[in-house]
Amino acid sequence: MDRAVAAWVRVRVRLVGSAAALGFLLVALAVPILVFAAQYDLRFVSAQVFSLAALCFGIGMLGWSGSILAGGGFEHAQRYLDTGTNWTEAESRRAMARVGGVGAGGMIGVIIVVSLLGGA
Repeated sequence: MDRAVAAWVRVRVRLVGSAAALGFLLVALAVPILVFAAQYDLRFVSAQVFSLAALCFGIGMLGWSGSILAGGGFEHAQRYLDTGTNWTEAESRRAMARVGGVGAGGMIGVIIVVSLLGGA
């Protein structure tokens, strides 16, 4: 693999992978706390936490694609109106990739944690 391509892939995998690890960690902490400390049913907790993770994933993907579609227009409008906010399409895509990564890691985390806790 070309070095430039390998560097490009490494940066993106690190960005989304670190966010997915955070999502997994949040779920790995939240599910046992809700089940054992708060005495909620495992099935209820898994459904609720998976739904929240899926919501994060969906918002991340929608925001990422919206940044691509409308980002140039927003940047142009900011230059034209002289708002001085320094918002860029690339930073927006990066932020939305992180949000989506947290959601994806959370969904995977729910599956693994609930399986380890003996859920169906």
